[in-house]
Amino acid sequence: MPNTYTQIHLQMIFAPQFRAALIEKHWKEDLHKYITGIVQNHQHKLIIINSMPDHVHLFIGMRPHQSVSSLMQQVKGDSSEWINNNKFTRSKFKWQEGYGAFSYSYSHIDNVIEYIKNQEEHHKKKTFMDEYRSFLKSFHVEYDERYILQEPA
Repeated sequence: MPNTYTQIHLQMIFAPQFRAALIEKHWKEDLHKYITGIVQNHQHKLIIINSMPDHVHLFIGMRPHQSVSSLMQQVKGDSSEWINNNKFTRSKFKWQEGYGAFSYSYSHIDNVIEYIKNQEEHHKKKTFMDEYRSFLKSFHVEYDERYILQEPA
């Protein structure tokens, strides 16, 4: 669209079904590359991606031509199909329903990049669910504890 100018920076957080620790080190970088391709193919800018065995953080520059929910449906659907086709898990891989999406101003970009880059250090002190709840609280997102994320099986 001519004369459309935006600056939309979003961090998305999502997890394997039941928050299972399924993302293994030997294929995590390939997963990051695959998800980067999905984001770029939809004409968004992937700024940084990192994951732990039980969740993924994406930080993107979002273009206004697509909704967040549409992009996340593509990311999760295409990447779970890729994981299953490559037989990286013993059983069928699925992402947890839902995700967190949090917006940032331009002045916070460097801090978000550092935060995502240092996930392994960060999670030595804080669990994923504690981290997720703190995001929801600090961004004043109302949530029902029954639906936040399903417990591991």
